[in-house]
Amino acid sequence: MSAELLRQQAHTRLALMLIWLTPMLWTVNQVAARLAPGVVAPHVLAFGRWGIAGLILMWLARRELWLMRDHICRTWYQSLVLGGCGMWICGAWVYVAGQSTSAMNISLIYASSPVMIAVGSVLWLGEHFTKRQILGVALSVAGVMHVLVRGHWSALAQVELVVGDLWILAAAIAWAAYALLQKHWHSPLSATARLATICMGGIVVLLPFTIWELSLSATPELGQQAYFLIGLTALVPGLGAYWIYGWTQRILGTSRVAVTLYLGPLYAGLAAWLLLNEPLGWHHLAGGLLILSGVGLVMATQKKSELGHAE
Repeated sequence: MSAELLRQQAHTRLALMLIWLTPMLWTVNQVAARLAPGVVAPHVLAFGRWGIAGLILMWLARRELWLMRDHICRTWYQSLVLGGCGMWICGAWVYVAGQSTSAMNISLIYASSPVMIAVGSVLWLGEHFTKRQILGVALSVAGVMHVLVRGHWSALAQVELVVGDLWILAAAIAWAAYALLQKHWHSPLSATARLATICMGGIVVLLPFTIWELSLSATPELGQQAYFLIGLTALVPGLGAYWIYGWTQRILGTSRVAVTLYLGPLYAGLAAWLLLNEPLGWHHLAGGLLILSGVGLVMATQKKSELGHAE
């Protein structure tokens, strides 16, 4: 067995472990979104978050960025589009939506994003998606819905749409576009360097909206809590979650990595139980079993595929 094949298998095993961390890291952003109103404005929070993350990434990848400067300049539009989708719409717009819509509505609408990614991966990127993986997606969706409606499916009829839901719908579509375009636009850059260029694009898009927001009299003044939220979102759901998502997507494929996002509601429920002493109901356990079974089906198919290639 060649050294290159061994390296690929090691990367695959690491990616299969890391993808479980991504939705866990993103739960930090949900907590920040709840704390942000009255503390820090949406675009200011997003700009500060990605400004810090971008500077750290640029420093870490400074040599590669300099060597690949010609490529970066030629593909500037990619960084701008990806930054707009991932840092502006999926960043500031989520914070805007949190001011007027409920957590259930946010979770329900965001749950459509992995479905859009999976369908787009098959139809647009040509990724192979087996019947077993389709069943895994269906189980994961059912599990998410079961957790969100607390085991009472009749609660879906009581969901009322508000303006904030449109912001979340746009964010869900933008995240699907971010994931699909990042895979479609193949890049010779490493995961760190590419995320740094995307951050640059996102900062450029966010800058005018941030300046406008700071000019408003209703914008909260930046204080200690605001700086804490900016730093927290920059390091955990920013650097951590986005880097892991981008790297694992290269190794495992867009549709397979997207399925693990269904773990978000399950992680959020467990965090509330452990940290906030909120009760853990049977609907959490039943929904969690469905989600884990669905994700397990997709991941097991990926492992089988990798073993087949190795043989």
